[in-house]
Amino acid sequence: MTGADAQYATIAVTRRDGVTTITLNRPDKKNAMNPQMHEDMYAVLNQLEGDSATRVLVITGAGDSFCAGQDLKEYFKDVGDDEAMRNRNKRISDDWRNRLLRLFPKPTIAMINGFCFGGGFTIVGACDFAIAADDATFGLSEVNWGAIPGGMVSKVIGSQMAFRDALYYAMTGERFDGKRAADMRWVNFSVARAELEGRTYELADKLAKMDAAALRSTKEAFKIVQEMPFDVAFNWLLAKSNELKWRHSLEGEGEEGLDKFLRKEFKPGLGSHTVVAREEGKSGEGSSR
Repeated sequence: MTGADAQYATIAVTRRDGVTTITLNRPDKKNAMNPQMHEDMYAVLNQLEGDSATRVLVITGAGDSFCAGQDLKEYFKDVGDDEAMRNRNKRISDDWRNRLLRLFPKPTIAMINGFCFGGGFTIVGACDFAIAADDATFGLSEVNWGAIPGGMVSKVIGSQMAFRDALYYAMTGERFDGKRAADMRWVNFSVARAELEGRTYELADKLAKMDAAALRSTKEAFKIVQEMPFDVAFNWLLAKSNELKWRHSLEGEGEEGLDKFLRKEFKPGLGSHTVVAREEGKSGEGSSR
């Protein structure tokens, strides 16, 4: 098998109604990221970004863990003095999380079902949305064994968590649960574990029915302009708006929402113009889960 439907050694890929789910699948290792998992994630994300059947991507973990971070033995120790292999592992590890996932052209949701430590924070941070089980366990334990939250972890928590919260947990190594993560806005919200899958796919199904081109451009615009000066951001966003018109024509999303709004066919404050179109039978995609 090839492409997104291939069999992978460390992840499982499932599909349903426009939503593709990647499950990190090393439950005996708390889904820690070893070099093979980095290879698998790099390959599948490259395949899925051009997959028209994937409108939303969900990432979760098998068993009682989301991701325990890097596999310290396989990723660090087993490489030994092989500098070329170490550099290759680092390049692929960084690239799939900090570029491919962060700028994935479809909406992404981290469904945090259990333990999330160290490098697992970069997966959460790269996703557009994050939903955690109330009893999920987060931790930045690097300080406890004489290290720092490296590999972009410090960058992610510093840019997405409140400064003092991020520094507190990085410097104390203390754990916190899903409810605390939601209080700090590290995740969008937390729910009882029994409700986690239902609430996550409720959001995924909603996004799958929306204007794909507009979602992609909104995501790119929001993430990229954060580090731009205001004048540069203004011109970049103007160009991005013009690009969106081209994407609409290329991806066949139909008429622009503005025209439909002016004809009083939908109210933008109450829903997406593509949802209206799909419900009227103008598209066969986006069926309910």
